[in-house]
Amino acid sequence: MPLMAGAWGQTGHRAIGWVAENHLTSKAKKKLNDLLEGASLAMVGTWMDEVRSDKKYNYMSDWHWVTIPDGKTYAETEKNSHGDIVETIDRIMKELTSGRLSHDEEKERIKILVHLVGDIHQPLHLGTGKDKGGNDTKVKWFGNVSNLHRVWDSEMIDDTRLSYTELAQSLGRPSKVTVAKLQKASVNTWVRESMDLRTQVYALGDGNLSYEYSYHNMDTIRKRLLEAGVRLAGLLNQIYG
Repeated sequence: MPLMAGAWGQTGHRAIGWVAENHLTSKAKKKLNDLLEGASLAMVGTWMDEVRSDKKYNYMSDWHWVTIPDGKTYAETEKNSHGDIVETIDRIMKELTSGRLSHDEEKERIKILVHLVGDIHQPLHLGTGKDKGGNDTKVKWFGNVSNLHRVWDSEMIDDTRLSYTELAQSLGRPSKVTVAKLQKASVNTWVRESMDLRTQVYALGDGNLSYEYSYHNMDTIRKRLLEAGVRLAGLLNQIYG
């Protein structure tokens, strides 16, 4: 069952793009500027969400997520014939390194990659198969009716009242050693990291979420945004740097 497409919301996705741009090589930055016709990674990072209401792009709807039940690995799951987030990232990387894409095709693939690297770092885009990635887990957020997926996608981030640049800058600047370690990790490692956060994510108490839940999870969100940005830069440097 499809999840909500917009992991991290607009602010989170743009913060990831901002972080990535600040970890690109000069060569990669120039090449991407040419391919994206001056648009920043921060701005193109929300493209997949912006087009989801256009039926022309319905074929992409399952690419934002994957279902991996507790106790299973991705390799052990039944694969979605329409694709999933893990398969799509792998395929897009191969297409971008093939040298066979037209300018417009390459530009679109970059937009997809930027978005999905963000999505895969949001734990609820690695669904258990029980609640549509938290969409069916109803909660209250500061007294307002919500669901767990929405709380993680945008509500905790939006409550910081930060712009995407302020949020990105607040994540800090990792050391070169940390950057190298993050960029060395495989996509399967990113998947395991997100799955390992499930217990924390689903520690909901009575379901009335507010300051305490944010206190226990906001540092994790910041960590995942930073990791996504650094790793996105690593992939783009690998292709264009």
